[in-house]
Amino acid sequence: MQQLAKPVRVGLIGYGFAGRTFHAPLIGAVEGLSLDAVVSRHPDAVRADLPGVGVRSTAEALLADGAIDLVVIATPNETHAPLARAALRAGKHVVVDKPFALDLGEARALVDLAGRTERLLCVFHNRRWDSDFLSVRAAIADGVIGRVTHFESRIDRFRPQVRDRWRERDVPGGGIWFDLGPHLIDQALLLFGLPDRVVASLARQRDGALTDDWAHVVLLYGERRVILHAGMLVAGGSARFVVHGTGGSLVKQAADRQEAQLLAGMRPGDAGWGEDADPLVVYAGDGTARHLPAHAGDQRRLYAEIAAALGGAGANPVRPVEALAVMAVLDAAVVSARDGIAAELSLTNAERGQWGTGAARILV
Repeated sequence: MQQLAKPVRVGLIGYGFAGRTFHAPLIGAVEGLSLDAVVSRHPDAVRADLPGVGVRSTAEALLADGAIDLVVIATPNETHAPLARAALRAGKHVVVDKPFALDLGEARALVDLAGRTERLLCVFHNRRWDSDFLSVRAAIADGVIGRVTHFESRIDRFRPQVRDRWRERDVPGGGIWFDLGPHLIDQALLLFGLPDRVVASLARQRDGALTDDWAHVVLLYGERRVILHAGMLVAGGSARFVVHGTGGSLVKQAADRQEAQLLAGMRPGDAGWGEDADPLVVYAGDGTARHLPAHAGDQRRLYAEIAAALGGAGANPVRPVEALAVMAVLDAAVVSARDGIAAELSLTNAERGQWGTGAARILV
């Protein structure tokens, strides 16, 4: 892959919630990246937030700009693969928001195209750098609770009213599983690797729900159980992580604060950025508890590693096979929920081998 001179010039497609809240601030906070252009139907909003950044009316206009090195796609889920494909064919490096694509076959085609065009293709799995996950991951790696037997990861909210937005419509890529599932899956795979099978249940629980707004997915690893859960009718919240092991249990109650900080107007790198005052609570077998301070989170690291990779000083922070594995679990859960079976991952032996080749750097 050809090394790029700094700064890497970035074009962002989409300035809705994800583009405005996450991508633009994180890109702007990373040395070596320059956000030069945004594609949006709301140019006034872009100019108000990002004075001096060019606004394009169409993705085609951005992709035709020879000065743009890296294209970031933050659009509705069903457009991710077509836009990524067009960007790669235009010779651009690509970051695509999760989910990677609508199914594993579509994702594989993108990975193949990125390889043939010798371009970086990275999925925006930003929550690898959340304080809650980093804290739990470190405790597991340190053997604080022994061998993990039960791992529970939840993203719960109380939003009883169905909103008129694409994420809550009955469209390809809509629903809570494709919205929040990629975060939950990616973190679980980093900790435990590829599961043996997947058992899932999806439901529409709110009045007027058009697509799934409740998801309960169990990843089977021998006798270990990894539970991934998301719901929209949980008042008061729930613990973000609950983990049981042969030497005790741990609970991380509060979630990472970076999204809330961004929504409140904090910029990445400001004083207090990513700090987490909620400790891990570790319970011993006799019921006594102790507290471990939470690690700070910093989602800038994903874009910092992308900048390093494009400059020849690092690797893609999300290996393509890792993105394919997340898609394989997404697909398997859909099959399991639909057919009432324990579904296996539709990964090839070659893909499983690629996962194993690099797994030592991420698994704990």
